[in-house]
Amino acid sequence: MSAHSAAAPMDHRHVMRAFSGLLVVLFVAMISGTVVSVALPQIIGSLDGTQSQYTWVVTATLLASTASTPIWGKLADLFSKKLLLQIAIGLFTVASLACGFAQNTGQLIGFRVIQGLGMGALQVLVQVIIAAMISPKERGRYNGYLGGVMAVATVGGPLLGGFITDTSWLGWRWCFFIAVPFTLIALVMLTRTLHLDEIKRPDTKVDYLGAALIAAGVSLLLLWVTFVGNNFDWISWQTFAMVVGSMLLLGAAVMVEAKVAEPIVPLHVVRRRDPALAIIASLAVGMAMFGGAVFLGQYFQIGRGYSPTEAGLLTIPMMAGVLISSTVAGRLVSKSGKVKPYIIAGVVLLTVGFLGLSLIDHKTSLVGVSLGMLAVGAGVGMSMQNLVLVLQNTVSLSELGAASGSITFFRSLGGTVGVSVLGAVLANQVSAKIADGLSRIGVDPAAGGSGSGTLNIAAMPPQIQEIVRAAYGEATGHIFLISAGIALIGVVATLFLTPTRLRDSVDLADGEGGADGEGGADGAGGAGGAGERVPAAAG
Repeated sequence: MSAHSAAAPMDHRHVMRAFSGLLVVLFVAMISGTVVSVALPQIIGSLDGTQSQYTWVVTATLLASTASTPIWGKLADLFSKKLLLQIAIGLFTVASLACGFAQNTGQLIGFRVIQGLGMGALQVLVQVIIAAMISPKERGRYNGYLGGVMAVATVGGPLLGGFITDTSWLGWRWCFFIAVPFTLIALVMLTRTLHLDEIKRPDTKVDYLGAALIAAGVSLLLLWVTFVGNNFDWISWQTFAMVVGSMLLLGAAVMVEAKVAEPIVPLHVVRRRDPALAIIASLAVGMAMFGGAVFLGQYFQIGRGYSPTEAGLLTIPMMAGVLISSTVAGRLVSKSGKVKPYIIAGVVLLTVGFLGLSLIDHKTSLVGVSLGMLAVGAGVGMSMQNLVLVLQNTVSLSELGAASGSITFFRSLGGTVGVSVLGAVLANQVSAKIADGLSRIGVDPAAGGSGSGTLNIAAMPPQIQEIVRAAYGEATGHIFLISAGIALIGVVATLFLTPTRLRDSVDLADGEGGADGEGGADGAGGAGGAGERVPAAAG
């Protein structure tokens, strides 16, 4: 490791040339997950698909992306990061083209699985490569750019999807085609500008058994999360079989990971204090942020009566919060070398934002809703990428991929579970509130279709419209209260993080990250620690 301990950070000019290509790749990967959401009804209708296939078009990508994330991260530790990135870009590009040319929903679902593999790879490899180029201390300001890209992709995806779908000379197929030119441009840019000091490890073996067990266990868990509450009850034999099966597979994976020389998920890293706390906080932030924010569009459309495009525009305060806070906090982290205060402030702000949103209903002032979204966005911008930084700061360059893949995986898993659980709560709340409202005006709830989530509200009498909008408004406030409670778990976890001074070397120095596992924490900023070394190549 000594040869790599003194690895010098790239100067800013060379970093920015490669970083631009990485940002393009990350933007395209993230926007591909959201651009399709608005177009899905038209896509399924055009391909003569069914409601279950509608769900699978989304689920297939989610499963492949989440389950493969830790595997891609580990591969980045064993093989050339640049080559893996080029393979992932190629995989994603070919899959996007194939999705655009799909002739039936079966083909589309299959190609979406391949696209999901590429998306999972791109999201984790971009973070790993940035960490391999830039020291943790300097990485703060670059993470600000990442946060901005994530914000624009999250909010801009549905807007772009709506525009493409509504434009007669484009059509829904361009929701997939649109990614291709950008990924090809990024591939050329990165091939020319990305130069990494790769670690040669010819004697390594890939843990195929561990990878298979992790992928199978996670996929089974995600399948349960996706279908429970809709296709079968929470307490049912299907739930028992899938949850127990998933636990057994993941338990076997832990046993394998504890024994192999090159585990997919490095247990000796993730069970240390700071990495474990960062993962718990990321899980909570993922559940709260993705699980709560995903329903804002539904709130604005059904609860408030806005169009899909207007609903997307109304979420801009959240995007602005992420963009501004991630940029400012990133620069402050790089300037001070301290990350814990900004993470705590971010998760607290996230909790406060959700508490504010928990008070909304279908008549709440848009100014109040916007302030809540702004706080949520600012909290995400200050905490999400900096939690990744905490974990990366404690591991050596040789374990960077596996560690980054692990925290990205848990954040995605948290988001998936959050969407499912909060979605089930929302559906139950809406159904009960609509039934109660219809009963009060003397209408049979069964005849009113109170349990439907695809009500044509515009065609309803004004009195029933008001009941439905009130139900969605109040129910959305309720799930934001749950989101605030989940975010509070993240607050508790971050309070126990070690006050850390980020190191300004790409790799750990010899002797850091020993058995105590807290290399790069307090010691990194102390005398002789990595936090006080001057980079060999500055500016």
